[in-house]
Amino acid sequence: MPDVTLAFDADNHLGETPIWSVTDQALWWVNCEHPPELHCWYPASGEHRKWAMPQRIGGFVPKASGGLLVALADGLYDFEPESGGLDLRVPSPLPPHVKLHECHCDRQGRFWIGAYDHDFATNRETKGASIFRLDGDRLTPVIQNIAIANGLAFSPDGLTMYVADSPTRRVDAYDLDPRTGDISNRRTFIQLLDGEGFVDGATVDSAGGYWLANVGAGALRRYLPDGKLDRIVPLPFSNPTKPAFGGPDLKTLYVTSTQMAMATTMEPTAPNGGIYALEPGETGVPETPFAS
Repeated sequence: MPDVTLAFDADNHLGETPIWSVTDQALWWVNCEHPPELHCWYPASGEHRKWAMPQRIGGFVPKASGGLLVALADGLYDFEPESGGLDLRVPSPLPPHVKLHECHCDRQGRFWIGAYDHDFATNRETKGASIFRLDGDRLTPVIQNIAIANGLAFSPDGLTMYVADSPTRRVDAYDLDPRTGDISNRRTFIQLLDGEGFVDGATVDSAGGYWLANVGAGALRRYLPDGKLDRIVPLPFSNPTKPAFGGPDLKTLYVTSTQMAMATTMEPTAPNGGIYALEPGETGVPETPFAS
């Protein structure tokens, strides 16, 4: 098993959306809330930058034109790191208690985003969130009746989309038309069992392996493209939220974590809230920036 080390002591309440910038040779991520922040860390120099956000931040993607597209609770904003400026691009079509959350670009540079129905904390039956595709200046709902969208990732060839509704402990796979962005042929890709924790964020490696942050279980799980469990990598902390490959050769797997209180199936020996790193033996896929 690879050694797991604390790469950066972020002390995040809810660390999420790690993205490695090949251009910057830096790891970017967010602390969704308490307080909402965008972070950037340069491992070679140790430099760390952060930007306070005016409301909950679910995620972000780099833009091909420069800067970032940031998902705040109530909409998508163009963000310029040097000036700190935020400009609303697309308002959320959701009610205030449903926040825009995890996002990612497919291999063609289309933007996809899920949402988080915060009423789920008191009503386990609520499913007011959706998975959206950004079409021009509109968020098009593609998958509806979701409580907490997670697990969003795309196969290296861009032909498969993975996505989950975390409370179901299930990850679904869809065929993705690279030309139109349409999805079809939903099938169950992963189904966790009782006692195996929950589904959180995910990434893929260059061989098509799907790496799942197994929150509450203190583990990463790698699945083959056919859904077969390849291996489980135990972690010293209980609540991993999302992995991302980085480093000069994309061989380092960074993992964000959360200090949110939740039931766990293991006894942690390291604190949640930091950025952890390991070298599992696989290589990542460079991020595709937002094309528009």
